[in-house]
Amino acid sequence: MKAFVLRAYGSPDVMELKELGKPEPGDDEVLVKVRATSVQPYDWHMMRGEPRLFRVLGDLGLRRPKIAVLGADVAGDVVAVGKDVTEFVPGDPVYAMPKQGGFAEYVCVPERELAPKPANLSYDEAAAVPMAAGTALLAVRDHGRVGPGDKVLVNGASGGVGTFAVQLARAFGAEVTGVCGPRNVDLVRSIGAHQVIDYTERDFTRNGQRYDVLIDIAGSRPGWACRRVLTGKGALVAVGGQAGRWVQPGGHVLSMVAAGPFVSQRVSSVDVVNCEETKRNLVTLTGLIEDGKVSPVIDRSFPFARIPEAVAYQEKGHAAGKVVVTVGG
Repeated sequence: MKAFVLRAYGSPDVMELKELGKPEPGDDEVLVKVRATSVQPYDWHMMRGEPRLFRVLGDLGLRRPKIAVLGADVAGDVVAVGKDVTEFVPGDPVYAMPKQGGFAEYVCVPERELAPKPANLSYDEAAAVPMAAGTALLAVRDHGRVGPGDKVLVNGASGGVGTFAVQLARAFGAEVTGVCGPRNVDLVRSIGAHQVIDYTERDFTRNGQRYDVLIDIAGSRPGWACRRVLTGKGALVAVGGQAGRWVQPGGHVLSMVAAGPFVSQRVSSVDVVNCEETKRNLVTLTGLIEDGKVSPVIDRSFPFARIPEAVAYQEKGHAAGKVVVTVGG
């Protein structure tokens, strides 16, 4: 099979298109023929080996990448299953969050990390969902505990996670305000935001409004400023922040969470990579998608041969919604 292999840390040019052997599924794994994948910050952080503090902590390889083939999301068809797999058979259309291996024509995925593909989505659309929507679901439902009548602010509402967070909060009955740049105001309003704040015109931490939940994806304001827009018992959910070579965005998220024990609001962060409920969350998302309450927003689609270009485009941070890659027919 063809795959883009990461041999060293660096720019998207360090990914090389190689011929590799087709993987064999383990006892609890499913072999998927990849029809589409998507690109996200997780991929280029792994590609760059940044923040470098994580190399020292062991989350990344110290000198060389731990992950050879990037690609955290896939949508495709089951080709073969391990002997302990009970829910899938060859030919089933699925989508999954294997966290690595998606930048290839085939990938093995543990059964606990995939689910049937939403019937009303194409493969490209389905590939846009797992990591971004899974992160948004954890932020909105589990950490934010969003319910009917809540006032929710999403900072970074036009990105991959943000576009899902806006829709999910709206689906759970909240009144949603989105923060984004001027070129994406209409987009954020179109996906369900009741109000939209253009960050070039207004500082959302000084608009005089109070919210029950702040989903902070952009990480553009310090934690103390974010907390002042919350009600006394509100929730601040830190998802990401501005990238840096050594510590950020991890430092920004950790500084927010560290203040949690000393303030009245609930403060938490989202870790979708280590979530043990991936299958359950994908099934929940499938239901919301098939009910028409949530749909992926796709900024741009690239062919498989241009994966380095797709990663470079996503890394610039200007994509509205998701960047997807068509792998095979």
